[in-house]
Amino acid sequence: MLDDQTVEEYLHRIGARRPAVPDLAGLRHLQERHVLSVPFENLGYHLGEEIHLGGAVIDKIVRERRGGGCYETNPAFGLLLTTLGYEVEILPGRVYRPTGLGPPFCHLALRVTVGGEPWLVDTGFGRNSRLPLRFSTEDGQPDPHGTYHVRGGEVTLDGKPLYRLDDRPAALDDFRPTLWWWRTCPDSPFLQDVFCSLPTVDGRVTLKGRRLTVDAGGERTRTDLTDDAAVLAAYRKHFGFDLDRLPRDPLVPAGGTTGITLD
Repeated sequence: MLDDQTVEEYLHRIGARRPAVPDLAGLRHLQERHVLSVPFENLGYHLGEEIHLGGAVIDKIVRERRGGGCYETNPAFGLLLTTLGYEVEILPGRVYRPTGLGPPFCHLALRVTVGGEPWLVDTGFGRNSRLPLRFSTEDGQPDPHGTYHVRGGEVTLDGKPLYRLDDRPAALDDFRPTLWWWRTCPDSPFLQDVFCSLPTVDGRVTLKGRRLTVDAGGERTRTDLTDDAAVLAAYRKHFGFDLDRLPRDPLVPAGGTTGITLD
């Protein structure tokens, strides 16, 4: 549970109103504001930072105005929702890769029950929906990011499979082995490229390495940034945070540690 000051700071960070009661309208508002405010990014993997699964990630998201992957943004959002009175469970998932369905616990999403109905809430996949998705229907669910289907735990976007969820709730500690793999294995997708991406009301802005891609109003603009100062300025302008250095090659913190914490 978060203290009241942290809740207010979190809501301010994402530009959200505090719901009077934990209802569906409040959940939709909170998820949309979170998705539009907190970037999907892997900069910590390339800055030698610790990767937090628990409450310590709140500082990164709320006070440093950073983002993260599903292991960071979804547990943080889950803490906010729980404190606001929502019933929240963590669900593990398997992500579809070009070679097929990946191993268990490679994705972490939330199941939020409102008025007895379960909803899929995901703020950390990159192609996740902007609004909660019903578990109770296999029909298409229109969203600003496309049309999603949730069938037997399998989530698709515009007909393309994204991931498959296990309906059995998990604990954060269950994700420790997979996070170690994401953090240390040379084959980890999070160690291949440096990326930071954020949906906007009418598109998306992505900084991958030195290439800035802005989608707005159906038009796409790509700019190759030529120097470090321009890249740092792009993080500040488009994502709202400052870095004291650029993310570089994959880094593991000194001393032989994995840089993973569960606090």
